[in-house]
Amino acid sequence: MSDTTSTETAPYVRYDVRDGFAVLTLDSPHNRNALSSRMVTELLAGLERAGEDRAVRGVVLTHTGNTFCAGADLKEALDADPAAAADIRTRWAVQVLRRILELPKPVVAQIDGNVRAGGMGIVAACDIVVAGRGSSFALTEARLGLAPFIISLTLLPRMTSRSAARYFQTGEKFDAAEAERIGLITVAADDPAAEVSRLRGELRQGSPQGLAESKRLTTAHILAEFDRSADDLAKRSGGCFGTPEVIEGMTAFFQRRPPSWAE
Repeated sequence: MSDTTSTETAPYVRYDVRDGFAVLTLDSPHNRNALSSRMVTELLAGLERAGEDRAVRGVVLTHTGNTFCAGADLKEALDADPAAAADIRTRWAVQVLRRILELPKPVVAQIDGNVRAGGMGIVAACDIVVAGRGSSFALTEARLGLAPFIISLTLLPRMTSRSAARYFQTGEKFDAAEAERIGLITVAADDPAAEVSRLRGELRQGSPQGLAESKRLTTAHILAEFDRSADDLAKRSGGCFGTPEVIEGMTAFFQRRPPSWAE
């Protein structure tokens, strides 16, 4: 009873301020920090809080457990009306990625674990990403009958074109060294916490105005593509959910078996 109660009341995103940085910790390890309705709501609130706090110079986005973020909460999606679920999750993805990109403060991701699907889009939206060498990354949407529609808006500007063509389609895992090589992360580190601490010290040398204007220069082209393409990508995403292939892909995922097309 106590474990259930603590899970229901404890935040999914913990918020702390340390040395002038808001530390947002994704803390829902029971579902691999998947983007459930509660996780998204708390993450957006935490980013807004950090943006409004004049004492906060930047944000560190990190996690508990062995997964930074597994993407959409597929159990929640499978239990809902497919069309409605697709629309809601698309809007959530747009909101989260935009909030990170538009925040006038640097967002540093500190990762020491697995990143999958929608979590990859969050990683790509962050300004600086430090990952432990044991971390792994994958875009598994094609294996479910989907594609990384909305998150392509942040992934494509970061990854090399050859690596995007490969990993969008194969769904294969790759390590932190490869993620650094293709531009998805900033650095693969033996001790990600120590490297993030060092980078926070460097960022504190910049003025709030200098950091905000510098960030605007690096995110302007990504936000411009949001304005051009987000609506079309949302429609394409919505058109896939509820199709026989997606239903089969999600069902196979939960039943821990290969989908029909892979047998």
